Amino acid sequence: MARVIDHVLALLPFEPPYMTAAGMTCDFVGHPVVSEPLATPAEIAAFQGQGPLILTLPGSRRGEVTRLAPIFGQTLGEVQRRHPDARVVLPTLASIEPLVRSLTADWPIQPQIITDPGLKRGAFAAADVALAASGTVSLELAANACPMVIAYDMNRLTLWLMRRAARIDTVTLVNLVSETRVVPEFIGESCTPDRIAPALLDTLANPQAQQAAMALTMDRLGKGGASPGLRAARSVLEAL
Repeated sequence: MARVIDHVLALLPFEPPYMTAAGMTCDFVGHPVVSEPLATPAEIAAFQGQGPLILTLPGSRRGEVTRLAPIFGQTLGEVQRRHPDARVVLPTLASIEPLVRSLTADWPIQPQIITDPGLKRGAFAAADVALAASGTVSLELAANACPMVIAYDMNRLTLWLMRRAARIDTVTLVNLVSETRVVPEFIGESCTPDRIAPALLDTLANPQAQQAAMALTMDRLGKGGASPGLRAARSVLEAL
């Protein structure tokens, strides 16, 4: 990057030292998630009901949804044995909604599949726990104080290459930003229903275990300060 880039706007607070060490200037400007609108009381009320509400987020790409949907469905079957009244909501993109409906048709708990942004906000705020694919969605969940379990599987060659290159022991952004390891994650060969389900049940029973880490993550990403867009503009002007 340093050969062609002068100045970097970093979204994560631990990024600037790596950029400056390579010879670029860099400012942490905050993550856009801290300025995204949260659900209104009316949007949250749409999900009121009996039994725990489980938010399922198997990804936004066709390949990852296809890989994760069967695993998530079997996991929910295990959860249903403990919570027969559990409800499931699955926000997705309109472009892959038909695929998601097909892949979840045999789930033991039929999910409420939604594509409307307002309903998505309400689901994130109302959910008692989330089962999510690895990615920036963990920050959206933290912004809504929704405790989570992260699960992800991938091509075995990709997994092998990633592990050869990785210098970290977690891929979950909440864990990285908060410098904790409170969010359970199941990657690769550990992404199996028999391992995920106990963690999901434990997180549902003890949601407070993640609350401090999620709040710290939001603070470190710039919550309560100037908007990331304004900070980015100031950073560019100063660099110029």
